Amino acid sequence: MSGQPIFILSEGSRRTRGSDAQNNNIMAAKAVAEAVRTTLGPKGMDKMLVDSMGDVIITNDGAAILREMDIEHPAAKMIVEISKTQDAEVGDGTTTAAVLAGELLASAEDLLEDGIHPTLISAGYRLAADKAQEIVSSIAIDASVDDVETLKKIAATAITGKGAEAHKDKLSELTVEAVRSITKTDAHGKVVADTDKIKVEKRAGGSIDDSVLIDGVIIDKERVHPNMPTSIKDAKILLLGAPIEYKKTETKSEIKITSPDQMLSFIEQEEAMLKEMINKVLASGANVIFCQKGIDDLAQYYLAKAGILAARRIKQSDMTRLSEATNAKILTSIDEITANDLGEAKLVEEKETTGSKMIYVTGCPGTKTVSLFLRGGTEHVVDALDRAIEDAIRVVGVAIEDQKVVVGGGSPEIEISLRLQEYAATLSGREQLAVAKFAESLEIIPQTLAENAGLDPINMLAEMKAQHEKGNKNAGLNVYEGKVEDMYENSVLEPLRIKTQAINAATESTIMILRIDDVIASAKAMPMPQGGGMGGMGGMPPGMM
Repeated sequence: MSGQPIFILSEGSRRTRGSDAQNNNIMAAKAVAEAVRTTLGPKGMDKMLVDSMGDVIITNDGAAILREMDIEHPAAKMIVEISKTQDAEVGDGTTTAAVLAGELLASAEDLLEDGIHPTLISAGYRLAADKAQEIVSSIAIDASVDDVETLKKIAATAITGKGAEAHKDKLSELTVEAVRSITKTDAHGKVVADTDKIKVEKRAGGSIDDSVLIDGVIIDKERVHPNMPTSIKDAKILLLGAPIEYKKTETKSEIKITSPDQMLSFIEQEEAMLKEMINKVLASGANVIFCQKGIDDLAQYYLAKAGILAARRIKQSDMTRLSEATNAKILTSIDEITANDLGEAKLVEEKETTGSKMIYVTGCPGTKTVSLFLRGGTEHVVDALDRAIEDAIRVVGVAIEDQKVVVGGGSPEIEISLRLQEYAATLSGREQLAVAKFAESLEIIPQTLAENAGLDPINMLAEMKAQHEKGNKNAGLNVYEGKVEDMYENSVLEPLRIKTQAINAATESTIMILRIDDVIASAKAMPMPQGGGMGGMGGMPPGMM
């Protein structure tokens, strides 16, 4: 047995160990961070993403870019996860989180080369992250739900650099109005802004200035029959999860018809079934129907004759919103309809917008629900506008809930970096080096802002540090003027959670990647040989198995 090799892994599996594994992972993660780095800040560039179907997305939203990129490397996927988490938690700052993680890994690489063990680097990074949370919380500014001007500044900061910048005043006003209208205080006295209660509907055509906020729900459908009324006041709304069609048998069945009389009675029976359904609807007192499934042509005629406005194929999310707004129950059977199951609205109206019709449900008594109707010149413009507004809605909601904001323009990062350098000097042992490197890594954010604006990053960083050392904690980079100025005066504000979440997520992912010293990749399925070998499957392209 002495000279015989022992095979533990299956044939074709690859194993990378030690520093090679760490270097490979760090390199892959850095490459992903570098891909989105040029999009950071108001002067960041856009990326054009073309998917396998040929659909084009033009954006500088870090989360959207990383979501669309087809990333294969497992360590690189962790950077994508940071971005997704940041997007889910706060809605903005996704590029910041990814870029920070990339820089923390680059700094860790230098420490590894100096012979410092990954465990010590991880311990130092954790200490630094905890201290950074303390520092950033100490420089946060209070903001309340009634401080409309501050909330508008937060929304405008999120919209800046997203393609809709020229109209940020109008859009930030709509955003703040929308979020404040759905904000409520829960049983524990905590302010809650459930931004899912805001529906964003978009339509190409018109200008961005035509965007409006509607107090109610917009349904992107039209009435099913042209003879139905276009407007109904004091609507009694029925939400139906079942189709208004002939009932089909559960089992497979066949009917043999041998005479015209039988055929006629069969048709009459079908009509009678439909009439019975419509009579049940009419008996409930409903004059507006939103149906999740189909509505038969004959049923449409009967409903139109009865003066009922009906729409079909409504999305589940829209049905839920309508249910919350109008207090209607979503019914799955027509037999069970009662007047108590119906919802109410002051007005249900069909309106035409740029060649297509939509139904507006306004004056709802239930849970406050609002709809933002966005307009723009082209499809790509409204898509970019949609992404910008979604980010703005989320950050305003977060700011209202936390009631804490910080200034932008790279100012918090410089302040944290300087205070961490002081903290590092108080530590003994090798963790001190890791904390110092963490502090240095934070400078990547203001440095990238300067680079993307075509400014000299070294001069700008030096000036920002000088201002902060003098005690001006709000000194940040005004990328439009190319100067270091007070960012609070420049109305550049962000929720505190953007910074705390980005630092947390970036640190956790960096530590996870650093602690990997062995990568075992199982063998992929071998591609089929071209030209046959398995009967008719010879034409299958490589890699399809």
